Amino acid sequence: MNLRTGLIQRAELLNDNGAKYHSDVVRFLSRPTSYPCSPSKVDVIETHMSLVFMAGDFVYKLKRPIRLDFLDNRALAARRQSCENEISINQRLAPGVYHRVLPVTRDSDGMLALGGDGVPIDWLVVMQRLDNADALDRMIAERKVAIIHLEQVCDTLADFYRNQPKITISQREWTNLWREKIEIVRSSLTDPLFDLPRGLIVPPLGAIENYIVTHRKDIIDRLAAGRVVDGHGDLKPEHVYLGSTVIVIDRLEFDERLRWCDPFDEITFLGLECDRLGASWVAPRLVNMLADRLDDRPSPSLLRFYKVYRACMRARLMIEHMREEAPRTPEEWPRKAGTYLRLAATALPLKDQS
Repeated sequence: MNLRTGLIQRAELLNDNGAKYHSDVVRFLSRPTSYPCSPSKVDVIETHMSLVFMAGDFVYKLKRPIRLDFLDNRALAARRQSCENEISINQRLAPGVYHRVLPVTRDSDGMLALGGDGVPIDWLVVMQRLDNADALDRMIAERKVAIIHLEQVCDTLADFYRNQPKITISQREWTNLWREKIEIVRSSLTDPLFDLPRGLIVPPLGAIENYIVTHRKDIIDRLAAGRVVDGHGDLKPEHVYLGSTVIVIDRLEFDERLRWCDPFDEITFLGLECDRLGASWVAPRLVNMLADRLDDRPSPSLLRFYKVYRACMRARLMIEHMREEAPRTPEEWPRKAGTYLRLAATALPLKDQS
């Protein structure tokens, strides 16, 4: 065992029982003087699972030391592994963006450094900073999105999906995975703690629960036809950057099962998010363009099922912020959950319509 390996293992042992140094690391990364490029300022973006520090031409992503129902990042070893996974799986859709995994170290005097010689106390994903003006959500807000942009996105995604591994699990496993995901959503949205209006949650939840029973064949036929692949997992407008080359960042790294999807499930999700941002015209065009490129098109009822499920899933993620000890902007999460549930209602009923 070399000295570096010994330091890493020692730090992992120190951190396995909690996020001992997290607040120190956050303060350190928030200071411009902590970075070799000496940026004039550091912009900090908080997400559910990470803190993102934008310093000069680079982005430093710090995983939160949290435990959720789908991941446990409390241990240093888990956060390091998550960083390494993120670097690896994002090379395909975001070439040149994800650079390396970098330790935050503490020396014998207690001083923190990026990649120093001290003991690693946390790990970062280092990324190239992209121009936010090119992000799809920003372009929607500024009414700059054109058909040619959607064609470029679908060209990139179709090529990605065609070359991704097909998921080869049993029909029973695939059905059970869907039932598990729906049950997680149902349990959350119906929790009395959140007191969401029954009129908003009962119709969409009932529709997707019923669909999995009465239209199970629609779901398993996609699997049997080899249409279920290892996808992106979190295909939102803020993750799509337009330009001479389309770049898609933040492919989901912590549970590969959450990336297993029908491409039309993901493109429906992207369309749903565009709809939420005020560009309802985008969703049907994305579906049509992807269908042309993949020479494939699910039934209208299955597309509506995907939309309702995704909207409910997003409502669930919004309202779950209220479980945090001190949730940020607590008044916002019920409102955002309600927005998604109303979008779900627009796809009901889940049956083919002439």
